[in-house]
Amino acid sequence: MRTIIISAILLCCSNIFMTFAWYGHLKNLSAKPWIIAALVSWGIALFEYLIQVPANRIGFQVMNLGQLKILQEVITLLVFVPFSILFMKEEIRLDFLWAGLCILGAVFFIFKQRILGV
Repeated sequence: MRTIIISAILLCCSNIFMTFAWYGHLKNLSAKPWIIAALVSWGIALFEYLIQVPANRIGFQVMNLGQLKILQEVITLLVFVPFSILFMKEEIRLDFLWAGLCILGAVFFIFKQRILGV
């Protein structure tokens, strides 16, 4: 369980960088040429990869690839929703809840052997 937690914490950190690399330029660099935004995003993405690659290697020791991917998607949503609301000033929508419920269903099915022991 400790390995999963370490992997999840690292994936949370990498997702913060990833989210800013993918979407932060829409707010902060919208007046700059796209090439500037791309170069800044690549610079941010480098830090994301420096955390994400070890996180996935650690997680893959105790999770299969599907479990690792679903964990990543859960973390992506957990990072993206606050980012979109707090940083990008998007309105809270019921769609976030429905998306979250779908992801929870995916978590259940991919981890059901661990959860139910079957």
